[in-house]
Amino acid sequence: MAHTNLLLPMCSVRVDAGAVEGPLETWRHSLGHGGVNALPLPERVVQGVQKLQPRLIRIFIQEFFGVYAGGGRFDWGRLDPYMDSMARTGARVVAAITIKPRALFPDMDQSRWRPRDPQEWQHVIGRLVRRYSVERPIVTHYEIGNEPDIGESGGCPYLITDPEAYGEYYEMTVRPILEAFPQAKVGGPAAAGIYSDVFAGLVPYCRRAEVPLDLLSWHAYDSVPSAQAHYVRFARALAAGSSGKRPALMLTEWNKNPWAEPAIEEHAFEPGRAAVVAATIIELMNAGLDWSFYYHIWDQVCFPEDFVPFFSPAGVAGMARHWNEVPHRLGLFGVGGEVRPQYFVYLMLSRLGRERLSARADAGIGVLAGQADGCVSVLAVNHGVEDQCDRVAVLRFSHLTPGLKRLTVYRIDEDRRWDEDTLELNPTERRDVNTGAEFECQVLLPADSVAMVRLADATGDGPSGQEGGGP
Repeated sequence: MAHTNLLLPMCSVRVDAGAVEGPLETWRHSLGHGGVNALPLPERVVQGVQKLQPRLIRIFIQEFFGVYAGGGRFDWGRLDPYMDSMARTGARVVAAITIKPRALFPDMDQSRWRPRDPQEWQHVIGRLVRRYSVERPIVTHYEIGNEPDIGESGGCPYLITDPEAYGEYYEMTVRPILEAFPQAKVGGPAAAGIYSDVFAGLVPYCRRAEVPLDLLSWHAYDSVPSAQAHYVRFARALAAGSSGKRPALMLTEWNKNPWAEPAIEEHAFEPGRAAVVAATIIELMNAGLDWSFYYHIWDQVCFPEDFVPFFSPAGVAGMARHWNEVPHRLGLFGVGGEVRPQYFVYLMLSRLGRERLSARADAGIGVLAGQADGCVSVLAVNHGVEDQCDRVAVLRFSHLTPGLKRLTVYRIDEDRRWDEDTLELNPTERRDVNTGAEFECQVLLPADSVAMVRLADATGDGPSGQEGGGP
C-alpha cells in the first residue's frame, strides 16, 4: 500500500493503563453457523475456530438432518457428525430448533406450527435434548425456532406472526427441553426483525404463563454499527418487563447488509468488511449486549433437494438463489476454506486481554483496549459512516509500568497481511521501546482498516524480530 501523502490527518487515541473498567469478556462476541446444508465443518475450519477460543457457537438444527421419521424411529446419522464438528471447536452450542417432521406436520405449509400430536412432538424434542445435552454434552442453550416472523424467507419452515401463537409454540417446546435437561437455558424468538410482534410479545407471554425465558434473541443485518447498538437498547427496554432475572440479550445472527452490494468474490476480501465487524462489536459492547453471534463461520453451498420435503417450491428456489446464484460470502472462511479478513478481527479480540482499560478516540475511530500478563493491547478501527479517509493514529498511553517493552503493530487492510497456512497476521511493525509511565507512538490507519497495537513487557530473549508471529 503506497501512501505518498505526508500530510494525512491525525487522530488521537488515548489509553489509560491504570484505569481498569472491569472484565473485557470479548468472548461474548462469537460466531454462528448453519441453516443451509448438513455438511460438518471441515477440519481446517474447525482448527481455525479453535484458535479463536469461542465459548458458545450458535447453530440451526434444521429439518434436513432427518432426525425423526415417525412411529418412534430416530436417525442421528446426519446430525451426529455435524454436532461433533461443532464440539471439536471447543465451544458449547446454542441450538435453534427448527425441525418439522412430516410425521407430525403432514401439510407442507409454513403457517402450520401446531403438530398433529403435541405429545409426540414433545417426545421428539425430549429425545433430541437427551442426545445432545445429556448423552453428548454439546448443547447448553436452546432457541425455539428461527425467524418465525418471516418464515421460509428466513431459511426455516415456520411462519408465526401472532405473538400468542408463538408463545404457545414456545411453551409447548420448552417444557420437554427442561424435563430432559433442567440446566438448559431456553429462549427465543430469534426474530428477523427486532420490531416484530413476536419479539415484543414473548416477554409478556412468559411472564403471564410463568414460562422460563433465559434468553431474548433477534437478528440484524445492518451496515451501520450505531444502529446495531440502538437495537440492543430497544431490546433491553423490552426485557426490563420480564419477571425475575432479566433474560440474556442475544443477537444470534448479525452481519452487515449483504444485499447492498454485488454478489462478487472480490467483495469478500475487502477490508471494509472487517472494519464493519470491529466497529459493530465495539458498539455492541458499549451498549451492554450479553452475546452476539456473527453469521457465519463457513460459506455454504445449498442442496435444494434437502429442502424439497418441507419447503414450498418458492422457498426452495429462494434458498438456491441466495446461496448458489448470488451468494453473500459472509463466512470467516470461503467455501474452499480460504480465510477472510474478518476472521482476524476475532483473532485480535481473543488476544486483547482479560481486563478492559479506559480508552478514548476522536470521532470516527472505534477503540477497545485491554491488558493481561504485562501486555497492554489496543484495537483501533477507522470506519466512519461519513468523512472516510486515511489517517495517522497518535496513540498516547498513560500509567504504564516504565521499562523495556516490545511494540508490535498488526493491521487488517487491502494488502491481506496474513499467512494462509498458520492463520496468523504478519506484523507491520515490531520494535523494542523503552517507555516511561507515558508513551506515544504513531500508526497508519487507512480508511476501513483495523489495527492492533501491543506493548508487552520485554522478555530479554533477544531482538523483537525473534518474537513469534501473530497478535
